[in-house]
Amino acid sequence: MSWFVSGFFLSLSLCLDLGIVNVAILRAGVQRGMLPSFLIGAGSSFGDLFYALLSMAGMSLLMNNLYVRWGLWLGGTVILLSMAWSMIREFRRPKMIDLDERSGQEPEHRQGWKDFTWGLGLALASPSAILWFATVGGSVIAASQGHSASSLFLFFSGFFTASVLWSLFMAGVSSQGGKWLGPRLVRGFSLLSALLFLFFAGKVFLDGCRTLL
Repeated sequence: MSWFVSGFFLSLSLCLDLGIVNVAILRAGVQRGMLPSFLIGAGSSFGDLFYALLSMAGMSLLMNNLYVRWGLWLGGTVILLSMAWSMIREFRRPKMIDLDERSGQEPEHRQGWKDFTWGLGLALASPSAILWFATVGGSVIAASQGHSASSLFLFFSGFFTASVLWSLFMAGVSSQGGKWLGPRLVRGFSLLSALLFLFFAGKVFLDGCRTLL
């Protein structure tokens, strides 16, 4: 169960980033209701899972190199700590969420499968998601190397579950809350994200100590 929880919170740290995917989910909820918003989020969940599996495959090929393992250990810890600091700064000075229809690129009306594929495409094209998996995700996923197939299944199950539940939560909040979304919501996300990054920084550092020292 610890593997499921680890994957769950790793996914949540990605979900808390208010990038283009979350803005699209929020905008769809405010403008078109809960179902279109959730379908966009569900599509993005599969995009995130694809990148997570890709990170695992890439790490499997690289983990035999001792220098790569040391780089992921030390570099990953530093990156996680820097991202935690970035979230703390955002907590102090939250950014605004633009829900103006004119700022979006998505059409106002579309069929459900188009909402789903829109979310999938946004997740695969998101610069913040690509950067996250290249740094944070890769370092944390690397720490799960060398474990049983059942442990990895639990890890990725937790990862995917958190993403879907997050999409459901955001769809409900945006469709019901509407325009009250603002700095307080962003500050809450930023603080929780900072705590998760600190947790994973400690996890990556301690796992590295056990396996490399």
